[in-house]
Amino acid sequence: QVQLVQSGGGLVQAGGSLRLSCAASGRTFRNYAMGWFRQAPGKQREFVAAIVWSNTYYADSVKGRFTIYRDNDGNTVYLQMNSLKPEDTADYYCAATNSILYRGSQSLNDFGSWGQGTQVTVSP
Repeated sequence: QVQLVQSGGGLVQAGGSLRLSCAASGRTFRNYAMGWFRQAPGKQREFVAAIVWSNTYYADSVKGRFTIYRDNDGNTVYLQMNSLKPEDTADYYCAATNSILYRGSQSLNDFGSWGQGTQVTVSP
């Protein structure tokens, strides 16, 4: 399994922007589909975005505001979050799965490796 280490996050006012990073170990990063999930207090973990090869997928709630992209040479996936809303407040997790197996699923059960999580708080 790939090891994932997250960075970024923090406190921002509504309308602001943040970028999350997720660095992966190993030399086969480009062979992984990468995803971002989030979990708000008292709620289940939910899909945010994913990227496999050049294809990207987004939850309806973040379309047009969030962008997922990756740097295969740097073994890093990013989540650029713009126009943040208080309802975006959550712990954010990056995740990885074999790209051959991934078909755009939003299920967290399809991802086998997880980062440690990072907190994002959006104030009104």
